[in-house]
Amino acid sequence: MAACVAARPRSGRARFRHDAAIVFVVLTLAASFVACTAPALAQDATMGQTWVGIPKPVKRSPTPDDPNAQMLVQADAIDYDYTNERVAATGRVQMYYKGSSVEADKVIYDQKTKRLRAEGNVIIVQADGQIIHGQVLDLNDDYRDGFVDSLRLEAPDRTRFAAPRAERSKGDTTVFQSGTYTACEPCKDDPAKPPKWQVKAERIIHDEAEQMIYFENMRIEAFGVPFFWSPFFSAPDPTVKRKSGFLIPVAGYSTTLGANLTTPYYWALSPYYDVTVTPTFSSAQGVLLQGEFRHRLDNGSYSIHVAGIDQLNPGAFATEFGPSYPGNTSFRGGIDSTGQFALNDKWVWGYDALLLSDKFFLQDYGLYGRYLTSANTFRNQVTEGGVSQIYLTGRGDQSYFDGRVQYFYGLSAADTQSQLPIVAPVIDYSKVFGQPILGGELSLKSNLTSLTRESAEFDAISNNAINNNLCLPTTADAAATAPANCVLRGVPGEYTRASAELTWKRTFIDQIGQTITPFVSLRGDAAQASIANEPGVANFIPTGNTEAGRVMPAIGFDYRYPFINVSSWGTQIIEPIAQLIVRPNETNIGKLPNEDAQSLIFDDSNLFRVDKFSGWDRVEGGTRVNYGAQYTAQFNQGGTVNALFGQSYQLFGQNSFAINDGTGVGLDSGLATRLSDYVARVSYQPDKTYMFTSRFRFDEETLAVQRAELEARAGFDRLTVTMLYGNYAAEPDIGFLTRHDGLLGSATFKINQNWSAIGSTRYEFYSNQIDELRTGIGYIDDCFAISMNYIKDFAYSGTSAPVVNNTFMLQFSLRTLGTFSQGFSTVTTPNL
Repeated sequence: MAACVAARPRSGRARFRHDAAIVFVVLTLAASFVACTAPALAQDATMGQTWVGIPKPVKRSPTPDDPNAQMLVQADAIDYDYTNERVAATGRVQMYYKGSSVEADKVIYDQKTKRLRAEGNVIIVQADGQIIHGQVLDLNDDYRDGFVDSLRLEAPDRTRFAAPRAERSKGDTTVFQSGTYTACEPCKDDPAKPPKWQVKAERIIHDEAEQMIYFENMRIEAFGVPFFWSPFFSAPDPTVKRKSGFLIPVAGYSTTLGANLTTPYYWALSPYYDVTVTPTFSSAQGVLLQGEFRHRLDNGSYSIHVAGIDQLNPGAFATEFGPSYPGNTSFRGGIDSTGQFALNDKWVWGYDALLLSDKFFLQDYGLYGRYLTSANTFRNQVTEGGVSQIYLTGRGDQSYFDGRVQYFYGLSAADTQSQLPIVAPVIDYSKVFGQPILGGELSLKSNLTSLTRESAEFDAISNNAINNNLCLPTTADAAATAPANCVLRGVPGEYTRASAELTWKRTFIDQIGQTITPFVSLRGDAAQASIANEPGVANFIPTGNTEAGRVMPAIGFDYRYPFINVSSWGTQIIEPIAQLIVRPNETNIGKLPNEDAQSLIFDDSNLFRVDKFSGWDRVEGGTRVNYGAQYTAQFNQGGTVNALFGQSYQLFGQNSFAINDGTGVGLDSGLATRLSDYVARVSYQPDKTYMFTSRFRFDEETLAVQRAELEARAGFDRLTVTMLYGNYAAEPDIGFLTRHDGLLGSATFKINQNWSAIGSTRYEFYSNQIDELRTGIGYIDDCFAISMNYIKDFAYSGTSAPVVNNTFMLQFSLRTLGTFSQGFSTVTTPNL
């Protein structure tokens, strides 16, 4: 390399072109030693945590890749040895190039050997924020290979490597001799003090070509005390998002499985698909093998998961849950698959599939959580069972379509598979027309449901039926399976119904503020049923073939007149509300099945709904007036109060809620009498900290409380508390024979920046016991997190009588390394 200048200044500043020799100091260090930062596992379980106490990295402006960029060199002296072709900068050497800098006591570049050597307090700061400290830096062979003595590396993510000596060879492999790694900040008071945790190894090898980091003869220390040893450990480097390798193992214990250990292995086959193989070794039952294949396509993704075990001791489940328990077999397993694919920006289709050897397999082996929740808004959330389905969903600006075929799989002891319906299909469509019609809004909604059920589902609603098991599937006494003892939740046979409703409405506001919203709706239903004549079914609904139609026109208006008062202390609004709906009587009550309208709670939320039934199988009929008043007060310094009080009155015609359709819906709702119960809501929010809400239903004649809910929330700086008290009168027509009341409370307390505690409990006053308890405490800082949790609840899986499930879980996380967890559970019989 030719000399840059002829002069030989003894001190001061000098500027060089980008091809000057010392430029390679920054470039080489960036390409070699900086590349090795914190290891990351294939699927890091700690990524979702919010670590605290990590100093924010200094933001640096990106420097354009200018081929004519110049480097600034500052030193006490710059010497040029033309004879030996050597350049030396000495005395507080500082070099700046494209946002990077190098500092050292001395820098020597030998043009003959192409060796660069920096000595004394070497500090390299990269444009991306990475920092390297060392005493001696020596690079050769086009700066691809070399070594650094007394290396300390600090990455932008606040991870650190250190080694007495680091060597680089082959241009892509760096070896840290007697290296250490940590993601913890050093102690401010004593930087020499051991960090909260660190990894020490005889050698740490970073292979850039393989994108892996290897630890030889490693150990993990906590506060300087070793707690984990391994002759070999490997992890992907930070440049890869997916890498084959073992994931964090999980240990646990249960009474039926014994001690168990799960060790997943992740295999990244390509950027678009992967496989995870997960063996679980249990001392009591042997090895459970799981495998999952995931494939991402241009328009969607799908996954296939299989699991199976040849149990060593099937009798353990029979001992725990009884001899008839389905888990008392040698082989148990299951397969499930899910997928979703986009047809365009508005339409998607997908599927879910599930097949199990027995319905308790998922709970017994801790796999039930896979099927409980889904972040996918196009899929149905399954909370109590499995589902196999295929669906097509489309969303427009003012329209929605959803069609699906579903098979439900009962996963609890209370489920009888033959009583669960097969839905083929259920289709919902709704649309709001864009152009106004007569100045108002015209909307359409429709539903098509077709289902089959093998056997009838009855629920007991009397003490006689409960004590003598009169409503079980095995009951063959048609006289006992009668409306006095049972309700018919599911009808055996085939049922198909098509429904559509067209609604028009328009809002008028006059000069004095009165708001009138007239509306007109027309609904039509056509249904066909073929109901099996099983014992007792004819007591609730006609058996055999039935075809029926139903038309329900409705006309009415909604009237509101807010009175506003503005005072020095705030604003008051009193708003009378009245709603009139004129329509004929509901027809074919009890002649057609009610599958989707069995839930009805009359309260402030549906007081002014035109049709208070929750589904399509029932439609409210008769002329009705809903009326009430709403009061709102906004205080300048005291928050907001909102209250509503109202009632519903059946003016003419037949009251739909007073007629039993076989399910008992509406009979105990407070709407079965001509004058309904009163409903009320009172809420008060004094500020952002507190919120109080109460909801009531009062008997129309005696004003006795039929339903009461009192809710309070408080969110302080470090404490959040919620309390909910519920008191519910007996509803014998649907099987709730006694009044129930209970208290649900939860609290989260952030003790300080690092410590937090949580707790929740549910107390049942009727049984005078706590039926659920959750407590936990956790700690988290810049690099370490630990949590301990205890959960006590009732489990109904595997036996008709509930058992108390006690679960203890210990979990700790090392930032960038992963999460380790261990838990165990015990089952006891409650004192009921």
